[in-house]
Amino acid sequence: MTRDILGLGQVRIHAGSVSRIEAMKEAAEILEAAGAVTSSYFDAMQQREATISTYMGNELAIPHGLNETKGTILDSALSFVRYDGGVDWDGNPVTFVVGIAGKDGEHIELLSHIALLFSDEDDVERLRSAQTPEELYELLLAMY
Repeated sequence: MTRDILGLGQVRIHAGSVSRIEAMKEAAEILEAAGAVTSSYFDAMQQREATISTYMGNELAIPHGLNETKGTILDSALSFVRYDGGVDWDGNPVTFVVGIAGKDGEHIELLSHIALLFSDEDDVERLRSAQTPEELYELLLAMY
């Protein structure tokens, strides 16, 4: 993972919980603030979620848009938010919400890297134990 895909401002930790919609909205807003997507990307995420859940297991959801909405993507980027209070993702417990915007098909590579990272329980525990967004960010850069 490079700093141009994920900057420190795109990593957050929240003590509480939010709804799935609120988590998706925050993921989209972070990506928009990073200049990676248009304001329509949240709608694209909702369309994807209506088609198939972006819940991946192991406390992870990866909201992203549909191929048909790729015009809302300006550049490749990630948002990474940890909700210590959890998110109910249609009955599934989620702690980590990773928003993905992949330009020119790059989303497949980003998705596979994130899925691989979350397949290792020790790595997930290290991400869960980070105390600050800065610490979480450095861990992500080192693990990716």
